[in-house]
Amino acid sequence: MIEYIFFSPALRDAFVEYAQSQEVSCSLQDDALGFVVAVPEDIGDTVEDALEERYAALEREQARLLSEERGGLKQLAGFRFDLPDGQSRMVPLETETANRLLAVFSLEEVQHLFQAVARCALNPPEEHLCKVLAQGAAAKT
Repeated sequence: MIEYIFFSPALRDAFVEYAQSQEVSCSLQDDALGFVVAVPEDIGDTVEDALEERYAALEREQARLLSEERGGLKQLAGFRFDLPDGQSRMVPLETETANRLLAVFSLEEVQHLFQAVARCALNPPEEHLCKVLAQGAAAKT
């Protein structure tokens, strides 16, 4: 599943409406950090790109709304990933950092990055990185 998080139910609903107009089914879940919309991964690149563009537009709207609120709430974005035991977690990031990541990597690639970090943090490799790299280089020759 590809997951998108929103901090406003109205923006979440706008995304769901758009996804449904693209014939993409959605599942909704409330999370401690916001409102999550999950869509199947097998939707095709064109539809996925369209959803990513819509999400980016709604993210900008979300940031604008937050900046207008009294009290100056800090703007955050979040990336959901799975721990090795299957539990789901969210990494909150400043919107600017999240946008920089998404400018270079797909959402799926960012999630895989966080999953790799979690996997290594929970189950540290017993070999040093130099040894792993040397083994990889030897295998290629």
